[in-house]
Amino acid sequence: MKLHVVVALFVLLLLSGCGSSPQSLIVGKWEVENAPVKMTAQFRSDGTAELGILGQKVQATYKLNGDELEWSMNGMTTKSKIKVTATQLELTDSAHRTIIYRRR
Repeated sequence: MKLHVVVALFVLLLLSGCGSSPQSLIVGKWEVENAPVKMTAQFRSDGTAELGILGQKVQATYKLNGDELEWSMNGMTTKSKIKVTATQLELTDSAHRTIIYRRR
């Protein structure tokens, strides 16, 4: 009986880790690799973000709608298609330009 309970708890733990949502995966610090200039992004769980280019930081807000990231900064709102894993964040804009970030 105890073995069944332990096995059931283990299976539940594994299943809960498999369903990581894009919202939980995006949270954290990211950096573009192989960019001509240093570009960073930090997404927080409260829907705020900080973007950095050449040491200059811009505060932003964001929200995820399925596979779309909508973010607003300095009075402008942009949308990108998003693919996110535990280690990689890929953003593609409406002109089909893609930026790939790696988790820092």
